[in-house]
Amino acid sequence: MANSRVSLLRHSFSFNSFIRTSAISPSVLSTRRFVVSSSNEPLLVASQSAKQAVITSNESEKPNLTTRWKPMCLYFTQDKCTMMQDTSHLQKFNHSLCLEHELNVDEYVNKHSEHFDFFLVLDLEGKVEILEFPVLMIDARTMNVVAFFHRFVRPSKMSEERVNEYIKGKYGKLGVDRVWHDTALPFDEVIAQFEEWMGIHNLRSKEPDSPLHRAAFVTCGNWDIKTKIPAQCEVSKMKLPSYFMEWINLKDIYLNFYNRRAPGMRTMMNELKIPFLGSHHLGIDDSKNITRVLQRMLVDGAVLKITARRNPLVTGKVEFLFENRIK
Repeated sequence: MANSRVSLLRHSFSFNSFIRTSAISPSVLSTRRFVVSSSNEPLLVASQSAKQAVITSNESEKPNLTTRWKPMCLYFTQDKCTMMQDTSHLQKFNHSLCLEHELNVDEYVNKHSEHFDFFLVLDLEGKVEILEFPVLMIDARTMNVVAFFHRFVRPSKMSEERVNEYIKGKYGKLGVDRVWHDTALPFDEVIAQFEEWMGIHNLRSKEPDSPLHRAAFVTCGNWDIKTKIPAQCEVSKMKLPSYFMEWINLKDIYLNFYNRRAPGMRTMMNELKIPFLGSHHLGIDDSKNITRVLQRMLVDGAVLKITARRNPLVTGKVEFLFENRIK
């Protein structure tokens, strides 16, 4: 990634100047292509006129090959941006989850995949403990990003000194370590907010231990849900949520549909001639790029099916449903 792009992500102001401490009623900021959900913490937004200015800007500047790429405002993705009236801030940072270089929906061959209405693209970050939890909600019929959830996660079993070293090594090189320190929450709080977000979008039934309803997680590999979430739940002394019992590994779908192996997201993007945008290993950017691969595969006619399912009685036991799969 070019240094000029990375530098835009660095925030020189303090967290106190960016986040107002007074509670404001939750709100929903809508554009034509995405919804910002409310959470169980106050959603801090600017005036209606400022929001309308952003909506107008997003409407008039549809993503295309000539639109200047801008990094996401990572306070905005977590419902905490209070600079929506600052023109210079809006010029530097993107406040929309519209995907750049969108595909032509008229070419969409597969109007539906199995019984799913939505796909939840998930790409976790963090090797020792989870550091970032981003989810993009994709409409299975239109391929549009209709909502998103994004939180940075604070480790629970590491000293403050080790956390600082961990974050500097992971996010410092991307220029977003300040945002992480300002906003990161413990994993159990993130999951509680995520479950409220899913409830807002009717992705689960009202039963407490219900699986996903009308939706499926999509990951680039099995690691995120098979390995990392159970490990983090154990560290955080949490029961593994029931909605993490099955998922779609996009690598397996890719292998069986195109009949060629792709070890990762970058390979898939290169083979499909999709330009990479953003910072690799920044979870929200990787989620957007995985979504663009997903969209292209749907346009080409791929049908997304569950590729792995966990035994609910022995959660460490996973059945892989595709004989031809990436191991």
